Amino acid sequence: MAKVLCVLYDDPVDGYPTSYARDRLPVLERYPGGQSLPTPSAVDFIPGELLGSVSGALGLRSYLEGLGHEFVVTSDKDGPDSEFERHLPDAEIVISQPFWPAYLTAERIAKAPNLKLALTAGIGSDHVDLDAAITHGVTVAEVTYCNSISVAEHVVMMILSLVRNYLPSHRWVRDGGWNIADCVARSYDLEGMDVGTVAAGRIGLAVLRRLAPFGVRLHYTDRHRLPAAVEDELGLTFHPSAHDLVPHCDVVTINAPLHPETKGLFDDELLATMRRGAYLINTARGLIVDRDAIVRALDSGQLAGYAGDVWYPQPAPTEHPWRTMPHHGMTPHISGSSLSAQARYAAGIREILESYFADTPIRDEYLIVDGGRLAGAGAHSYSTRR
Repeated sequence: MAKVLCVLYDDPVDGYPTSYARDRLPVLERYPGGQSLPTPSAVDFIPGELLGSVSGALGLRSYLEGLGHEFVVTSDKDGPDSEFERHLPDAEIVISQPFWPAYLTAERIAKAPNLKLALTAGIGSDHVDLDAAITHGVTVAEVTYCNSISVAEHVVMMILSLVRNYLPSHRWVRDGGWNIADCVARSYDLEGMDVGTVAAGRIGLAVLRRLAPFGVRLHYTDRHRLPAAVEDELGLTFHPSAHDLVPHCDVVTINAPLHPETKGLFDDELLATMRRGAYLINTARGLIVDRDAIVRALDSGQLAGYAGDVWYPQPAPTEHPWRTMPHHGMTPHISGSSLSAQARYAAGIREILESYFADTPIRDEYLIVDGGRLAGAGAHSYSTRR
């Protein structure tokens, strides 16, 4: 039987929920574009439950233990004495999340001779060293599309929050004030602005579609150009690179995966080419931007605001400068972990596990690395150091 090692975030500080704000979730038939939702044989949870924390266990405990597998769930993931590190050498399957990632470095993979499958409960598998996974024959998979729309909605929320100066205005109310001049001194309309996305895959394109009704001019760059019909439908302007795109935009949203070509992309040099007073949104990965360059751009006024929910490392240390920099709208990594999204990524993990244990093919769109190479969604989205 297999040892399945699962790393999830901690339960709420007041304990695992006994009730929820809503009684049910909307029922989706399929994702935009036609991809079907996860199709496990069954699930052992009620959609809308908190599944991404330790007690939720992705709804997998009765399934895995009923098959006789050892199932270890922990939030203790960092350092040589962590529970994750102690169990890793015997693990055949590791399940982690982008929101609370168990970093599967090359060193950790080398210490895990039994590791066969690394799963991401969500999308984005950059916390796994893909080169090392290829070398050691580890299959890497994620639940593609499960929370793409969740993240796109978060991006739109953050854009509006920054441009309309929502968070400082809300703070005045909470503090008992009615300081209208202070609230509106940094508040603008989104209408008429130029908005661009770095990458226009599932998330980036969803952001563009949601912003089109706001009366903005839309721009994008991507290694795969969108069909002409989509460009015409949304009035998109294509730019061959991020360096070509950003000087034309008032708002830039990063929706690219982290790989060698995007790591550190937004540095002092690139930020200096943006329009003064532009806004930058990053729900992709923290390492796509230079941490300290972002702080400098906000301090100087080159950026009017920065928002996102991705940091490095995660969780971010208390002294991380993004916690206290001016004009930010940062959150913990929550954009893709709404209760709606959790129902989909938990079901997707169950589907992948069912395929693995039955020795049947894992859906191609879920694969990142397989058979010693980038595969499926990974071949489309990622590059390696090789």
